[in-house]
Amino acid sequence: MADLFSADWMAAFADHWNAEDDLTGPLGDIGFNSVIGYGFPDDDQPAGVLVVENGKAVSGGAYNGEDLNWDIRASADQWNKWIAKPPGMMGLGAAFTTGKMKFKVGDYGSMLKDPRMAKPFIKSFSVMGKV
Repeated sequence: MADLFSADWMAAFADHWNAEDDLTGPLGDIGFNSVIGYGFPDDDQPAGVLVVENGKAVSGGAYNGEDLNWDIRASADQWNKWIAKPPGMMGLGAAFTTGKMKFKVGDYGSMLKDPRMAKPFIKSFSVMGKV
């Protein structure tokens, strides 16, 4: 398996993202377009980036200075726990409030209040487990 959030890992994540109708369908229905960075709290920039257009991942790779709509950070240990056992809404809420998950860019609160975005966000963790 490639290193977490490496270019190869992110490309595989994009492929698995697009194979998941429970992710692409609801996001496509709301016209979700975003550039999402993934990484670790102490790094200056995210390690990987996923570009989503109308719910589908159009690219995944190493972060290369893209303007981000979301920048999600957690420790490698925490990411690996979520990949092994995807969290639910309560687990993600607790992770956010305790600082285990940080959003350097993006409004976590507004996303959670919109079930059209919250459910796919939670689903994205189970997709990570397929990489």
